[in-house]
Amino acid sequence: MNPSPITAAPVEAVAVAPERRAGRANLRQLIELRWLAVGGQLATVLVVHAGLSISLPWAEMLSLLGILVAFNLFSLWRNRLSQPVSQIELTVALLVDVGVLTGQLYLAGGSDNPFIYLYLLQVAVASVLLRPVYLLAVICSAVSGFVALMQWHRPLLLDPSSPTTLSPNYLGGLLLCFLLNVGLLSIFIVRINRNLRQRDAELAELQQRAAEEVHIVRMGLLASGAAHELGTPLATLSVILGDWAHMAPFAAEPELREEIEEMQRQILRCKAIVTGILMSAGEMRGEAPGLTRLPSFVERLAADWRSARPQTALTLVSDELPEVDIISDTALQQVIGNLLDNAAEAAPGTPLTLHASCPDEDTLMLSVLDRGPGFTAEMLEHFGEPYQSSKGQPGRGMGLFLSVNVARTLGGRLQAANRDEGGAEVSLTLPLASLLPRQSATDARLR
Repeated sequence: MNPSPITAAPVEAVAVAPERRAGRANLRQLIELRWLAVGGQLATVLVVHAGLSISLPWAEMLSLLGILVAFNLFSLWRNRLSQPVSQIELTVALLVDVGVLTGQLYLAGGSDNPFIYLYLLQVAVASVLLRPVYLLAVICSAVSGFVALMQWHRPLLLDPSSPTTLSPNYLGGLLLCFLLNVGLLSIFIVRINRNLRQRDAELAELQQRAAEEVHIVRMGLLASGAAHELGTPLATLSVILGDWAHMAPFAAEPELREEIEEMQRQILRCKAIVTGILMSAGEMRGEAPGLTRLPSFVERLAADWRSARPQTALTLVSDELPEVDIISDTALQQVIGNLLDNAAEAAPGTPLTLHASCPDEDTLMLSVLDRGPGFTAEMLEHFGEPYQSSKGQPGRGMGLFLSVNVARTLGGRLQAANRDEGGAEVSLTLPLASLLPRQSATDARLR
């Protein structure tokens, strides 16, 4: 019951790597978009100033473009560094873009300039790249720039014979339209991104489960093959020990005879384990599954474990289990046996408790409690992951991994926690319907 995590650092590295790649890729996209903005603004200034003969403060506007080019060159250098790109850095980059755009619009008519709606592009990009708390900073800067440009800007002289100011009603409608666009863009893009992230997380979980199931199938095939191979040597050893037990030199020595009898008992136990593996692997699928009462099933679990580990005291606590017929599930027996074995190894020489209860009429809970040192925070974080063992031996730590997957297959869950009075508790919670015969489970659903 002490699965010590031995691969925590690689797991964290795997989890952080996609976020680092995403940050660098997002910064690269901003750099490319900024080069397009520089080219577009330069072409617009030249066309309007030279081609349309509209007076523009082109020197100041080109100076702002120079600032944008210098910042983009700095961004290129930053993107080559090994440090991950943070959300704050992306936010600062977008705020610089908003600031330069505000300066350009101030020099070219402010809210009268039709290019003022380029603010929406900044908000849309920020909605895709930033978390909501950082997105709010970009929205505030864009709205503030829009409102400021309605009051303060250099007039844009398109036609000297026509007025250059817009009516207050038009400006109010313009601001309202802008606010509606900003709000709808940010809300729906953030929601779409959240849905996409949720979908990716679910797909990653399904892929992880599929990989675990493939791993379990391979282990099952290996166990089944090993059980077949072990059958013959176990039978040979049983015959040899039976012959030794009747030989005069051994029969005359009580100590030798007791050792031979103990060896025969251990061989019988090995045969029972091999038979259980073959049954779990489906070798005896043609036989009808055994039915038993739920209280009897739990009592037999405790009795079988006590007979296998007589040196460890085990107390069974049953809280009025319902008298229903259930399938004597071999996999469930092995899960509880594995949890008890882990508890005995984690707290040697101390008594264990197997607590069986039904919190409600549809749920069965089996808890193993010990008085050992308990779990560390790191152990609880990686509970049930493969090859997480405190025994320090390669290939160990598969018991809890298999137990978690058996519980998941039966529609339940396996949880671990530290007890307030000391020691650890591992609880297996199952829907009772998963253990009922098919007809009984159907009747239970109909009721």
